[in-house]
Amino acid sequence: MRQPLSAVAAEELVRRHAVQGATLMSILHAIQDETGFVPPETVEPLARALSLSRAEVHGTITYYHHFRSEPPARVTVQLCRAEACRSMGTEALKDHIEGHTGCRFDSGHAEDTELESVYCLGQCALSPSMTINGEIHARMTPQKFDRLFSAAKDKTEVTA
Repeated sequence: MRQPLSAVAAEELVRRHAVQGATLMSILHAIQDETGFVPPETVEPLARALSLSRAEVHGTITYYHHFRSEPPARVTVQLCRAEACRSMGTEALKDHIEGHTGCRFDSGHAEDTELESVYCLGQCALSPSMTINGEIHARMTPQKFDRLFSAAKDKTEVTA
């Protein structure tokens, strides 16, 4: 379980990114790039810095699926489930991935793995496509997934 940021740490995180001319979206991206998620403790300082309501900041964070309010799992898989990938077998791949990992798509963390549906990774001609910890992979097969997933788990175990 994650420890909440102190008020001072949240203020400092926002101060570093809320520079002149920065938009809420650019600040949220910068915070998430730095920390891996947007800590809920940053909502109030962001609202103050940008003269917005806390509801506007919170609404932006929760509206866009890209932003997280909790740290990501050690291995995060995003599978494209848009039309081009569906036509090339992404739903069968989804079933394989769920069976292989013991996790379900879009249901939060399970162990140290999270499975997320996304709707276009811009790799339509190379479908089905996915990302594993942000790295894009195309022309995905169950065997290729098993190999890449195993390598990602091994890599995160070494660095954890």
